[in-house]
Amino acid sequence: MRAALRHPAAWWLLLGLGLSPLTWLVLQALQDQLGANPAEALIRATGDWTLRSLCLVLAVSPLRQLLAWPELLRFRRMLGLLVFGYASVHLLCYAWFDMGFDLADTLQDIAKRPFIWLGFSAFVVLLALAATSFNRAVRWLGGQRWQMLHRGVYAVAVLAILHFWWMRAGKQDFAEVSVYAGIVLILLGWRVRRRWLARQAGQALAGAGRSGR
Repeated sequence: MRAALRHPAAWWLLLGLGLSPLTWLVLQALQDQLGANPAEALIRATGDWTLRSLCLVLAVSPLRQLLAWPELLRFRRMLGLLVFGYASVHLLCYAWFDMGFDLADTLQDIAKRPFIWLGFSAFVVLLALAATSFNRAVRWLGGQRWQMLHRGVYAVAVLAILHFWWMRAGKQDFAEVSVYAGIVLILLGWRVRRRWLARQAGQALAGAGRSGR
């Protein structure tokens, strides 16, 4: 498996898999197979795939650590850009089908509807992450500042879950939201626990150093 992950074709294969849902949605739209409300189907489907891609991005580090597969890191940037891509299409579908590309109405709608404001806020953070996802940005910002900025993906995850939850609140339908929220909670909780263990280990090492003087 690790040899397959290192193969040059693995990157392109994963990219193709990541784009296949969007390709399928486009084909369904062209063939008028999205049901009675194709606009709503596109908006919901692209939102779902944004969340799924986001969960995959957050899963890279835990899987890399648990499976001892450092090769997974080479896919993280591409997966992050897929998240941004699906979020962009999601926003485009909303601006096109719901708002008719009317900028004034769109801005007013964002301001007055909390769940849309939350989703748009997540997109703004994603835009910043996508714009600085390249090596030149790392050199320009410096490694530490770049890492701090890209921890914004955790804020994106929280905002995305709140966006989804608030959207479903009107219908009191939280089953699917609970699944995504559980996955995100586990993936973020793993990071919190890892940081806590690292801090405990650092404190123990510092204490041992002081006692040995």
